[in-house]
Amino acid sequence: MQQISRMLMKLFQRARSEKPGQVDPRAAEFTLSLLVAMYDRSGTGYVKARSAAAALISLSGDTLLAKYRAFFQFYAVPDGKAALITRSALRSLLTDLNQIPAIVGEGCTLSCVEIAIHDCFHGVLNAAIVEEKFLSWLRSEPAVLLWLPTCYRLSAMEMVSHHARCR
Repeated sequence: MQQISRMLMKLFQRARSEKPGQVDPRAAEFTLSLLVAMYDRSGTGYVKARSAAAALISLSGDTLLAKYRAFFQFYAVPDGKAALITRSALRSLLTDLNQIPAIVGEGCTLSCVEIAIHDCFHGVLNAAIVEEKFLSWLRSEPAVLLWLPTCYRLSAMEMVSHHARCR
């Protein structure tokens, strides 16, 4: 928790210097509270760095493709020349990401995660998939993660300006 707290302090300090007046001085504290609520429900004082990273990536203002690639980098396992996502790694990612809508009572069940894993690995004979297959599956907007592109689109729409007047 202390490492994550320090990282968040640095992250939001940099954001405040880049965008003065746009970042709440308590942003690091609020974000840490959110991460604790999502990933430390039993009060152990421990949050996995990878889980926290997945949440921060998903809530960032980056493009969907950049988020998807970052998920792959954090959850993939090295396999010689390439990195691969195993079923176990995908289960961890989906479980971690499912905590975000779950915090507001919108999470899905464990069977929903298993269905998504089966869908992602449909027709795959190997124990793991490459980044291309992973990205292709995410672009198909699986139901378990439908909230992610929806939130992205809503966020992107905030920047749209129409020069029309209503009567």
